[in-house]
Amino acid sequence: MNLTFLSFGHGYTAQALTPHLNNKGWRVFGTSRSKDKFSDIEKSGATPILWGSNELRSVIKEASLVLSSVSPKNGSDPVIQMYGEDLKEVSSKIEWAGYLSTIGVYGDTKGEWVTESSPVKPSTNRGIARVSAEKDWLKYDLLPTHIFRLGGIYGPKRGPFQKVLQGKAVKIIKPGQVFSRMHIQDIVQTLLASISKPNPYSIYNLCDNEPAPPQDVLSYAAKLLNVDQPPTVRFETANLSEMARSFYAENKRVSNQLIKSELGVKLMYPNFKAGLDNLLKESY
Repeated sequence: MNLTFLSFGHGYTAQALTPHLNNKGWRVFGTSRSKDKFSDIEKSGATPILWGSNELRSVIKEASLVLSSVSPKNGSDPVIQMYGEDLKEVSSKIEWAGYLSTIGVYGDTKGEWVTESSPVKPSTNRGIARVSAEKDWLKYDLLPTHIFRLGGIYGPKRGPFQKVLQGKAVKIIKPGQVFSRMHIQDIVQTLLASISKPNPYSIYNLCDNEPAPPQDVLSYAAKLLNVDQPPTVRFETANLSEMARSFYAENKRVSNQLIKSELGVKLMYPNFKAGLDNLLKESY
């Protein structure tokens, strides 16, 4: 087997995945549009490659595993738009391809549960773009593509502790609102489980067991830090960016049963309390 892993858009998730692949003997290459981000890619254990370079097309020819974390642009997927034909030409060598999408494709279910078989009804422009990008990946039916619909991602250096300590955290109260989230280590173990057990054209929800109101997460973080609770503001009067406000426009509970039954995933952090307990031990 050619142990070459190519990561398009080598961000937080791909950087967390890289050491696990390195330990299994994989060479990991991560793309970026800016050389300013090369140092972060190198720190993760991957070799940086500039988007649009001839070197990238050479690595595509060598890759047997491919992951994309690249966001849609202008209503389509940039990787497929620019490199779809390159990937198609070597599709017989590619054993697994993954695309990181979002649970935003399900839209608003008024807090009801959704599964991978639930209809996609995005209500935001971001969600609509993700549905289009998923279709872009799946239409290349020669690629063994797996779609991963992620909730909120948290982990080391990406949790609520810093905001709470800096006094920037605010508990936004919208009755009945919940969000689904997942610890980065559980995302990584799910991706590794899929890589070891490919099932092309599958779709998986990546969330923990317990969707929860965002204010509960901040309250627990403040409790763990033994500091004053963040102030409370009603959603209607909160000073939120357009993007932040759009997150509250959708309310759903996302089931993760498929990753357990099909991939055998046993969550290390089944809810946000277990996840924050871990981050506190690791000095967040």
